[in-house]
Amino acid sequence: MIQSKVFNTVVFCLVGFGLMAQYNISGKIHARKAGIPISGCQIFLNQGNPMTQSNEKGEFQFKNLPKGSFVLHTLAPNFQSIQQAISLQIKDITVDIYLDSLNVTLNEVVVTQKQTDFGFTRMRAVESMGIYEGKKTEVILPEQLVANLATNNARQVFSRVAGLNIWENDGAGLQLSIGGRGLDPNRTSNFNVRQNGYDISADALGYPESYYTPPIEAVGRIQIVRGAASLQYGTQFGGLINFVMKKPVQDKKLELVARQSAGSFGFYNAFTSVSGTQNKLSYYTFFQYKRADGWRANSDFESYNFYADVDYRFSDKTSIGIDITHMNYLAHQPGGLTDAMFAENPRQTNRERNWFKVNWNLWAVHVDHKFNAQNEVNLRLFGLSAYRKSIGFRPNRVASIDDNSERDLITGDFSNWGAEARYLKRYFIGNKLIVFLAGSRFYHGFNHSIQGLGSKGKSADFDFINTKEGIANDYKFPNNNTSLFFENIFYLSDKFSITPGLRWEYIHTRADGFYGNIQFDLAGNIISATRTNESRTNERSFVLGGVGFSYKPKAHLEAYSNVSQNYRSITFSDMRIANPSSVIDPDMKDEKGYSVDLGLRTYETTIYNFDISAFYLNYNNRIGEVQFYDASNRVLRRRSNIGQAVIMGIESYGEVDVLRWALPEEQESSAVIFANLAFIQSEYKASQIAGIVGKQVEFVPNINMKTGLRIGNKKWKASFQYTYLSDQFTEATNARDGGVSAVVGLIPAYNIMDAGISYQFSRFKIEGNINNLANSMYFTRRATGYPGPGILPSDGRSFYLTVQAKF
Repeated sequence: MIQSKVFNTVVFCLVGFGLMAQYNISGKIHARKAGIPISGCQIFLNQGNPMTQSNEKGEFQFKNLPKGSFVLHTLAPNFQSIQQAISLQIKDITVDIYLDSLNVTLNEVVVTQKQTDFGFTRMRAVESMGIYEGKKTEVILPEQLVANLATNNARQVFSRVAGLNIWENDGAGLQLSIGGRGLDPNRTSNFNVRQNGYDISADALGYPESYYTPPIEAVGRIQIVRGAASLQYGTQFGGLINFVMKKPVQDKKLELVARQSAGSFGFYNAFTSVSGTQNKLSYYTFFQYKRADGWRANSDFESYNFYADVDYRFSDKTSIGIDITHMNYLAHQPGGLTDAMFAENPRQTNRERNWFKVNWNLWAVHVDHKFNAQNEVNLRLFGLSAYRKSIGFRPNRVASIDDNSERDLITGDFSNWGAEARYLKRYFIGNKLIVFLAGSRFYHGFNHSIQGLGSKGKSADFDFINTKEGIANDYKFPNNNTSLFFENIFYLSDKFSITPGLRWEYIHTRADGFYGNIQFDLAGNIISATRTNESRTNERSFVLGGVGFSYKPKAHLEAYSNVSQNYRSITFSDMRIANPSSVIDPDMKDEKGYSVDLGLRTYETTIYNFDISAFYLNYNNRIGEVQFYDASNRVLRRRSNIGQAVIMGIESYGEVDVLRWALPEEQESSAVIFANLAFIQSEYKASQIAGIVGKQVEFVPNINMKTGLRIGNKKWKASFQYTYLSDQFTEATNARDGGVSAVVGLIPAYNIMDAGISYQFSRFKIEGNINNLANSMYFTRRATGYPGPGILPSDGRSFYLTVQAKF
């Protein structure tokens, strides 16, 4: 009897021990092509719980796991993600995992499929130390496009982003001018424009114009987050545009890419990049030289661009990197046209003494540290030292013949720096994942702007000729900006999440200097010059709030919604600038409002892709320009707070690979049809200015459409694109006639066709493009100052050929 009890006890203990046994999963992560270990690879079990990462030898381990079935996920920058099923039964398991290199860097929480090959995708819920759950986002992958990358052709590069309004007066892509939903496209000043996550505009707060645009040939991804980006990236109504430069190749010590492009109107572009990884050090650098004569006379330019990114990984947890960017160009500017001049001959010019020069120098230091798989931080220090200079003859009457008098010269010097830190934490409440993001930012900007008399010559001479009497404006604009922001994703179920957020802003702007009035006699001599000293300061702080919702009823379908407050402070150009046809309201106020998005979109499918959304945008104190007559019956423009503007519409994008849809087994070839269509209504609801209520808001075409076709396989691709925008106004009274100045008036509807082809063989690639296939004569912009004033015609038909070699 005693022996029986002892036996039963032993059996019970052994069974209990087996039931409670704990096992380990260990392994090593390798780069398949190079055979080297991959450090810092994040490994997840069962959709993120638990998590770990590989060490410097590529090794990882999960300890004390119960028996059962697991799915192992990997996530490593520049490598494809994989899933592997693992069954733990009666022993520990060791696995060797080999990852394939990936040109596009993915930094997500969990990856279950590869990104699409449409050249267009979306931000994931958590990516690159940012939260995007419930937000309207787009990601452009330039290398997958059949587009004219050598000229930074924005019409083609951004063709899959719904509702964007693009100014096309610069055929070489030196400057990017994008708006949308009623935003002024001028130098993309209503978006927060960044490169690798740091600001690249002249002054992110006081002068947010982007004179520098990264060469698309060097860009790996373009991330776009609409108005809800105000909580993480600044308060702008437009949102974020972030150019993520190509990353160093991970499996080579040296990779060389050389691209040579030639095209119509004397266009030539040479782009060379060098990249590689040696032990813990990796690098990517390029140099670009670009020149052209231009479609119109007096529109030649020459541009130089250099960039270097050097990264060093101290360990599998800590890395540091340094970015350096230099760009300078000199551009001849042919001036603007009146409506009559454009109708007579869009290629004509009556300005040969107008020039524009830009010198841009950016630096950034970024430090990334992962405490563990759940907690990580990064810090970016960045700065800008730059200038822009413009000189020319620019009277209010565009048709006036140049009298060879002193030219108007404006210089701007920028010296800015800032720091932004972010902390991202992933944790679980029960079995529900929670993601928390906190960040802070400090920014100091300084702009010195001078306007006065330049030389009478024809050359690009940017020296003032009379500093005693001939200076019309001389201002220094120092400003400081401090902000704190928080966002948190709460996954209430496997399908539904809510993401609230807050941002606190402190803004202090100043203007110190003088403005003057210079009078001339009939011979052009100065007969009097007066100066008025001025010192203005504006200090404010406020809190913005927002919340996003996401519902995923199926694996590849998401319904999303968000509402976020927006804010735009008065810029330097709002405060003081001398323009012969413009008057500044001294009592101008900051803009305030909010934006709402509600949409339905697909999530990572290689057969089809769509995003259909409705939006509502409310501007209070919207800043704009109104045409009026002064005491001398001259037509002038007053820049002021126009009133409350409401803009709403439907933005839709869809694409389908009809070949893979019809033939699911087909993997080598594709035939993608896409359509990008926006219907937008806008109206001024309230205004203190007579005749404004009920008018259409500026820069809002009711119909904005881009559609096209791309066919090809692994070796060759061909594309066709059609673009159409309906009529749009340029100022709040909805004036249709441009008059003698042509700076306001209607921008008539226009349509453009583009075509392209590329062929890849071995290490070489050939690309050919035809822009404006039908040679349409059109314009997208009426410039109020430089590079006008007046109508700036867009380029006619042009041809381009690019040859690429990769070693």
